[in-house]
Amino acid sequence: MGEVNFEIPWPPSVNRYYRHVGPRVLISREGRRFRRMCVSRLAGRFRKLAGKVKFTAEFYPPDSRRRDLDNVLKCTLDALVHAGLMEDDSQIKHIDVRMGEPVPPEGLVYIRLEEIEETKK
Repeated sequence: MGEVNFEIPWPPSVNRYYRHVGPRVLISREGRRFRRMCVSRLAGRFRKLAGKVKFTAEFYPPDSRRRDLDNVLKCTLDALVHAGLMEDDSQIKHIDVRMGEPVPPEGLVYIRLEEIEETKK
């Protein structure tokens, strides 16, 4: 079983991650920038996790504005896949997330990914 721990920048909200251009839905400039930052920090540092994964994260926003915790998950998980930490975010079978106190000026996210054993009923 493998486990990796790391820190990434504060992600954009899902409300700002996508842009509609005509009939197409694209990742926004802010979303692409976040992905590039994650790839530059993570790519090649860890082996790709195989099988089922437990995702644990503590999100520390850049300021005290009200935020929905679920709005930062999608782009975070997509960036981890893009950085090569797992094949697809459908591998995640357990999610444990918490919102911490603000960490100005940029905010940050502490993440732990663990390969988990398959449980049989």
